[in-house]
Amino acid sequence: MKRTWILCLIGLFYLGSVASSQAQQTGGIEKAVAALEEQWLQSQKTNNPDLVAPLLADKFVNTGSDGKVMNKAASLANAKATKYDSAEYEDVKVTVFGDTAIATGGFKAKGTDASGKSLPSPNTRGCRNPSEALFD
Repeated sequence: MKRTWILCLIGLFYLGSVASSQAQQTGGIEKAVAALEEQWLQSQKTNNPDLVAPLLADKFVNTGSDGKVMNKAASLANAKATKYDSAEYEDVKVTVFGDTAIATGGFKAKGTDASGKSLPSPNTRGCRNPSEALFD
């Protein structure tokens, strides 16, 4: 009986250390994705899409607030033609589910799109599996 209790305690300690390790890894992923979102925001604030270009995989797909779907090249061309007077994120949260991270939050911006129209401001950005969606 004593031996069973000892084995149970060892098992609990092991499970606790594994859970703690996973929590630390998840925290690191959340911080990394939040930093990438911040880099994306800086590219908008400075009207410099070259800052975000290295973050996007070749198969990157973006759906704009108008519903238009663009690949990487079209997204970068659109970003070059868009001029921001201001841009900010609100309440950005990164949630990790296994090998998938999703960043959500509000986006407020003022400026003009490629056709000179005022930008629609509300936006939510999400990312599936950051190792494939953002990085090559």
